[in-house]
Amino acid sequence: MFEKILIANRGEIALRIQRACRELGIRTITIYSEADKDAKYVKLADEAVCIGPPKSSQSYLNIPAIISAAEITNAQAIHPGYGFLSENAEFARKVEASGFVFIGPKPDAIAIMGDKVKAKEAMAKASVPVVPGSDGELPDNINAIKKIANKIGYPVIIKAVAGGGGRGMKAVHYEDELEQAFLITRQEAEIGFGNKAVYMEKFLTNPRHIEIQVLADEYGNVIHLGERDCSMQRRHQKVIEEAPATDISESLRRSIGNACIKACKTIGYRGAGTFEFLYENGQFYFIEMNTRVQVEHTVTEMITGIDIVKEQIYIASGEKLRYKQTDVKFTGHAIQCRINAEDPYKFTPSPGKIDICHFAGGIGVRVDSHVYSGYTVPPYYDSMIAKIITHADSRQHAINKMKNALLECNFIGIKTNTALHLDLLNDIEFCTKAQSIHYLEYYLKEKASK
Repeated sequence: MFEKILIANRGEIALRIQRACRELGIRTITIYSEADKDAKYVKLADEAVCIGPPKSSQSYLNIPAIISAAEITNAQAIHPGYGFLSENAEFARKVEASGFVFIGPKPDAIAIMGDKVKAKEAMAKASVPVVPGSDGELPDNINAIKKIANKIGYPVIIKAVAGGGGRGMKAVHYEDELEQAFLITRQEAEIGFGNKAVYMEKFLTNPRHIEIQVLADEYGNVIHLGERDCSMQRRHQKVIEEAPATDISESLRRSIGNACIKACKTIGYRGAGTFEFLYENGQFYFIEMNTRVQVEHTVTEMITGIDIVKEQIYIASGEKLRYKQTDVKFTGHAIQCRINAEDPYKFTPSPGKIDICHFAGGIGVRVDSHVYSGYTVPPYYDSMIAKIITHADSRQHAINKMKNALLECNFIGIKTNTALHLDLLNDIEFCTKAQSIHYLEYYLKEKASK
């Protein structure tokens, strides 16, 4: 087992990794930007290294600075968390070339799954169901693109090959919209990801977003930890996540889980990962794989009792997977609400000093957060300041527990989106049946029109 791990991230995930390391008896090194010098995890770290100014490109995305921090502190491994460099194959290669262990997949696996076209090809070979689409990158010829769209059937969606996080995609419902959508998406892809390549898929009109969590070691052992429903989204950004998904049968869970296991073995995957699917009319369609720990890993941990971050560390240290598929048991239901420092309905960011911060507690209530009373939320990064997770014997009981937890939360000095969460948790449609990825957008439009 490692003696020292450098955490190459910030916010709640930095604290989450730090906690896992402490429980394993591992010393932690935290990197931080000048804007995060007063963060809780910086104060709690065994060692902390400032790697640059607030701008991410000069700090959390600065590969030489991160490698240097690992060198001067004698770290043995680097955990990238999520976001920033967590799915950057070049970063993983440089970490390994510098003599450190990258706590995540092999660089080649990250590269394959980071390219949406190559990822789909790999999944198709592994018999994982994929969304019907173009055979690779779209050509420059608009007439050829029209032929592809007609073969797939409208509506279609154009996506950036290197895209992610809900960015670099545009739906097209009619042929006369196609050329402009193609040009705009390609331009956005080049600006946002440095790669203008785009591809096309069938646009599913009313799907749910279901994802499968996997763990794999370097010896070919793979298990899945069931599914999560992440359909409550605004502009492709997840707001509420839960596990297990409503109306997914045990046989279907087993079938799609086994397909993901086979895919991991096919590509030689190592570490924690998530297969993301669109689910419509009882069919799963692969869209992408996240080769890292996800924000919503918590709900899976709550229903399985398996600490995913610890397992990442065990696997990276060279140990065999500590669980077999028969060891994985699902208990109850878990829901996570992402608490953002923003206006609950206008969604404008609300950085600034938190004068008072109080979180809920009690049986079945978990809070992952790096903020505290007196903490100043910086304006430079993602607005998420906390994750509240509840676990109970049923979905409705988990919802009730979450409503209590949110009512007990108190933030003075900044705005948060807790009011939106409470509205959704009191919405009959949300509470009584599964909803598609479009539901929250429709809900917000209806609310704004009243």
